[in-house]
Amino acid sequence: MNRARNSVVALLTALFVLAMPAFAAAADGVGTAGRVNDRYITFFCFGVIAFFAILVTVLSLIQGRLDAKKDQRRHDLDRFSS
Repeated sequence: MNRARNSVVALLTALFVLAMPAFAAAADGVGTAGRVNDRYITFFCFGVIAFFAILVTVLSLIQGRLDAKKDQRRHDLDRFSS
Protein backbone atom coordinates (compact mmCIF):
# COMPACT_ATOMS: atom_id res chain seq x y z
CA MET A 1 0.00 0.00 0.00
CA ASN A 2 2.86 2.31 0.85
CA ARG A 3 4.48 1.65 -2.52
CA ALA A 4 1.29 2.50 -4.41
CA ARG A 5 0.84 5.72 -2.44
CA ASN A 6 4.44 6.75 -3.15
CA SER A 7 3.94 6.03 -6.86
CA VAL A 8 0.79 8.16 -7.00
CA VAL A 9 2.48 11.02 -5.15
CA ALA A 10 5.48 10.87 -7.51
CA LEU A 11 3.21 10.83 -10.57
CA LEU A 12 1.15 13.81 -9.36
CA THR A 13 4.29 15.74 -8.49
CA ALA A 14 5.76 15.09 -11.94
CA LEU A 15 2.52 16.17 -13.63
CA PHE A 16 2.38 19.34 -11.55
CA VAL A 17 6.01 20.22 -12.32
CA LEU A 18 5.52 19.60 -16.05
CA ALA A 19 2.22 21.50 -16.18
CA MET A 20 3.63 24.77 -14.86
CA PRO A 21 5.85 25.53 -17.89
CA ALA A 22 2.99 24.62 -20.23
CA PHE A 23 0.70 27.18 -18.61
CA ALA A 24 3.45 29.78 -18.38
CA ALA A 25 4.20 29.56 -22.11
CA ALA A 26 0.56 30.13 -23.07
CA ALA A 27 0.89 33.93 -23.07
CA ASP A 28 -0.32 35.62 -26.26
CA GLY A 29 -1.42 32.31 -27.83
CA VAL A 30 2.10 30.94 -28.24
CA GLY A 31 2.60 27.57 -26.54
CA THR A 32 5.20 24.87 -26.75
CA ALA A 33 4.03 24.00 -30.29
CA GLY A 34 4.39 27.60 -31.44
CA ARG A 35 1.55 29.69 -32.79
CA VAL A 36 -1.40 27.43 -33.64
CA ASN A 37 -4.29 28.02 -35.97
CA ASP A 38 -7.65 26.35 -36.59
CA ARG A 39 -6.22 23.91 -39.12
CA TYR A 40 -3.63 22.64 -36.64
CA ILE A 41 -6.27 22.16 -33.93
CA THR A 42 -8.62 20.39 -36.37
CA PHE A 43 -5.98 17.90 -37.52
CA PHE A 44 -4.85 17.30 -33.94
CA CYS A 45 -8.43 16.51 -32.90
CA PHE A 46 -8.89 14.22 -35.90
CA GLY A 47 -5.72 12.44 -34.82
CA VAL A 48 -7.09 11.97 -31.30
CA ILE A 49 -10.34 10.56 -32.71
CA ALA A 50 -8.46 8.19 -35.03
CA PHE A 51 -6.17 7.08 -32.20
CA PHE A 52 -9.05 6.05 -29.95
CA ALA A 53 -10.94 4.37 -32.79
CA ILE A 54 -7.87 2.32 -33.70
CA LEU A 55 -7.15 1.58 -30.03
CA VAL A 56 -10.67 0.22 -29.42
CA THR A 57 -10.53 -1.87 -32.60
CA VAL A 58 -7.13 -3.39 -31.82
CA LEU A 59 -8.00 -4.13 -28.19
CA SER A 60 -11.29 -5.75 -29.28
CA LEU A 61 -9.43 -7.97 -31.75
CA ILE A 62 -6.96 -8.99 -29.05
CA GLN A 63 -9.77 -9.77 -26.63
CA GLY A 64 -11.55 -11.86 -29.28
CA ARG A 65 -8.43 -13.92 -29.93
CA LEU A 66 -7.85 -14.45 -26.21
CA ASP A 67 -11.46 -15.52 -25.70
CA ALA A 68 -11.16 -17.97 -28.60
CA LYS A 69 -8.00 -19.44 -27.05
CA LYS A 70 -9.72 -19.73 -23.68
CA ASP A 71 -12.73 -21.47 -25.21
CA GLN A 72 -10.49 -23.86 -27.16
CA ARG A 73 -8.48 -24.68 -24.03
CA ARG A 74 -11.69 -25.27 -22.05
CA HIS A 75 -13.03 -27.52 -24.83
CA ASP A 76 -9.76 -29.50 -24.93
CA LEU A 77 -9.77 -29.97 -21.15
CA ASP A 78 -13.37 -31.18 -21.20
CA ARG A 79 -12.65 -33.55 -24.08
CA PHE A 80 -9.53 -35.08 -22.51
CA SER A 81 -10.89 -35.32 -18.97
CA SER A 82 -13.93 -37.36 -19.98
